[in-house]
Amino acid sequence: MLKGIPKILSPELLKVLCEMGHSDRLVIADGNFPAESMGKDAIVIRMDGHGACDVLEAILQVFPLDTYVEKPVSLMQVMPGDTVETPIWDEYEKLVAAADVRGGAAIGQIERFAFYEEAKKAYAIIATGEGALYANVMLQKGVVV
Repeated sequence: MLKGIPKILSPELLKVLCEMGHSDRLVIADGNFPAESMGKDAIVIRMDGHGACDVLEAILQVFPLDTYVEKPVSLMQVMPGDTVETPIWDEYEKLVAAADVRGGAAIGQIERFAFYEEAKKAYAIIATGEGALYANVMLQKGVVV
């Protein structure tokens, strides 16, 4: 165990976060996301017993967001005509605001199928047990200053 590291971050996940370089992307996926098929070229880490907010909060304590892009945090956009509510996005905004001075301005949206295509290029995908719909979030890593 280490001091100052959130306990939810496993040694495997810490290793992956440390290996990632500037501009690499990480997907925190909800329980419905096809993590294994999207992550054929990525490292897939299973965190089925955890919600996406807990995982995001812990990661943002050690993971710098990219300052060279306008929106280093991307959400999967709700499909047109879909009536799903996304209250988890408000929680994500609070967590990002606590970690990045840009707050909600650092968060963008990507159309669902474009999100899948970008996820295929991610360095790693974390498969959580999150039950909220459209709870997938992609982070782009910045530099440690």
